[in-house]
Amino acid sequence: QVQLVESGGGLVQPGGSLRLSCAASGIIFSISTMAWYRQAPRKQRELVARIFSDSTTNYAPSVKGRFTISRDNANNTVHLQMNSLKPEDTAVYYCNTFPSGSNWGQGTQVTVSS
Repeated sequence: QVQLVESGGGLVQPGGSLRLSCAASGIIFSISTMAWYRQAPRKQRELVARIFSDSTTNYAPSVKGRFTISRDNANNTVHLQMNSLKPEDTAVYYCNTFPSGSNWGQGTQVTVSS
């Protein structure tokens, strides 16, 4: 069974940084495209970034140049380094495969506020 456990969220001031981590199990991680998604209050979940098995990356225009996705195949972990955070980045952040599977983790809350 697929299990995804996100961590690293918190409260940060605008302009600050956070590093999210996601531990995945139940998938063949090394060949999976992994992604970070987020869902802000009263909005649909959206794709933030994805990383292919060859470590090629894609980003949503709203985060490009500020966020960096990376993967650690030895530990079945995917990370999201978030810099220059803005209030509009406030959301619950989730990791999953891309395309996403039906199992989601609990997510990790990121709040950007002064």
